[in-house]
Amino acid sequence: MVISDSSQVGDEVLVVCPDLTDAELNELFSASWPAHRPTSFAPMLSRSLTWVAARRGGRLIGFVNVVGDGGAHAFILDTTVHPDERRQGLGIRLVKAAADEAKAHGAEWLHVDYEPHLETFYGQCGFRPTAAGLMRL
Repeated sequence: MVISDSSQVGDEVLVVCPDLTDAELNELFSASWPAHRPTSFAPMLSRSLTWVAARRGGRLIGFVNVVGDGGAHAFILDTTVHPDERRQGLGIRLVKAAADEAKAHGAEWLHVDYEPHLETFYGQCGFRPTAAGLMRL
């Protein structure tokens, strides 16, 4: 499903649950995350509640994944915007679209974990800070 967004700034197109190849996801993640190693995304996407991708001219420039617990809770994962496309509001539009989709799937709460330097970004997306725990496995 293509998302129509009147606040859209550029000519990017946001799409809910599009078919995505490992090659294009690995290209986006490699450009965005220096420690990324090529991987197969199919197992991850097969367990996702939904995801939203952004394309410009057919090129994947943004992605956000949403997983759920099968009930009231959903979780934002892997918010990624190509470095050439950052600071233009695309990440916020991706997360807000993902939130709308999570709600449409029955989620009542949307969670996200982030590093301190991303607090302002996620605040602009509508999140408020909360205490949480984390255990490295």
